[in-house]
Amino acid sequence: MRSMWKGAISFGLVHIPVDMYAAVDSKGLDLTMLDRRDFSPVGFKRYNKGNGKEVAWDDIVKGYEYEDGEYVVLSDEDLRRANPEATQTIDIQAFVNAEEVPLIYYDQPYYLAPGKGGAKVYALLRETLREAGKIGIARVVIRVKQHLAALVCVGDTIVLNTLRYPDEMRDAGELKIPSPSSKSAAVTVKELKMAMALVEGMSEDWEPEQYRDTYREDVLALVKKKIKAKQTKTITQPEPEKEKRTSGKVIDLVALLQASLGKKPAKAALAALEDDDDDDDPPPRKSRKPADDEDDDDDEVSAPRARKTADAGSRAGASGARSTRATASKTAAKPVAKKAAAKKAPVKAAAKATARAPARKKAA
Repeated sequence: MRSMWKGAISFGLVHIPVDMYAAVDSKGLDLTMLDRRDFSPVGFKRYNKGNGKEVAWDDIVKGYEYEDGEYVVLSDEDLRRANPEATQTIDIQAFVNAEEVPLIYYDQPYYLAPGKGGAKVYALLRETLREAGKIGIARVVIRVKQHLAALVCVGDTIVLNTLRYPDEMRDAGELKIPSPSSKSAAVTVKELKMAMALVEGMSEDWEPEQYRDTYREDVLALVKKKIKAKQTKTITQPEPEKEKRTSGKVIDLVALLQASLGKKPAKAALAALEDDDDDDDPPPRKSRKPADDEDDDDDEVSAPRARKTADAGSRAGASGARSTRATASKTAAKPVAKKAAAKKAPVKAAAKATARAPARKKAA
């Protein structure tokens, strides 16, 4: 690994020689821009805007425009001499608790390794940061910009993480963020409890090795598929857009949380939640829980008792009426049955005669 900066960490009278190394190696997709007419690569030229000719890297210098079209040329040596200490020193300004610096301020990490003769002092700073539970807030110039930075102990390595300045942060006050007291975004005790159970069920130890860029893998698999199918010059057209979901639809959070809790990672949390569900607010009708059923059962048990006495007389009268109707229907049904039997008799006689005929022929 090649160092990108050499200097020293300074705090008080302590001076620690260190080398800085990039801590991030981006794994993005390296896509080349092509001319869709013949699929030739599209190139970019550094050209002189005065005569339109291309300029080689060796002929390029940096300049600061102090007036329209007028520049002060600044070489790398000029930039270093402007403040040699700032360009070669990570100057720690203060030590603060790590949790006091919001994550939104962190920008780019770099590894710091001890330079020649700096191992002992490097180890001292590392163990001090670890024991105190603090991070060092420092200033450092990288290339042509002075950065605010945090020195953080990560394992046995001191990591310099550049920080964003407060004036670089946009004000979130311009956004429509629901406040905790908002009526339209009020969260019930039931919803919060179920969400906490879901988080608990999905909690696990941090193992960064299990996470990877699956989108990049999918795109590379698609590339291999196109090569195999000899579709390297095929431009896939977008499909018609599907209808967008209406944003005004009311979402049943309880139902969504219950469905999420029913999945494998959170089943145990769901069982624990159901055991401790007596003091919860009743959920909506669409997703009724056992607690609601108990309340409904109480109402249904008392209602039939009240109806028994009132309905006793009516049931007796109804049974008498049914017996009278049954007798009348039996009496009326007798003549009909006799007529049906009379009709069936000739048919049966004819069938018997037909059955005897073959037997008589055989006897003859």
